Amino acid sequence: QLQLVESGGGLVQPGGSLRLSCAASGFTLDNYAIGWFRQAPGKEHEEVFCISSDASSTYYGESVKGRFTISRDNAKNMVYLQMNSLKPEDTAVYYCAARIDPGSYGLGFCAAYQYEHWGQGTQVTVSS
Repeated sequence: QLQLVESGGGLVQPGGSLRLSCAASGFTLDNYAIGWFRQAPGKEHEEVFCISSDASSTYYGESVKGRFTISRDNAKNMVYLQMNSLKPEDTAVYYCAARIDPGSYGLGFCAAYQYEHWGQGTQVTVSS
């Protein structure tokens, strides 16, 4: 059974850092693009960062530019989201999701509706 499990969330002060992990089981990530999305209360899913299966292409949302980075280790079936300089507006439930790598990474590559498999999410709270 294909499963994604996020970890690493928690409470952090503004300006702090967190590293989220996404562990895949039941399938190998070699052929899958992975996206990180977040959802704050009362808001839609927001794309945070997406990465192609071979890590050659990435997409990030403007709100995280210069602060977040994404990486993956296909040998370990893991994807990571490093979040630095966190702000209160980063508070949300963070999800990782997978889709078969589309082979092209233009408009829509990081659209949430394109991602078929989702984890249960991990809460990130940025507050003093």
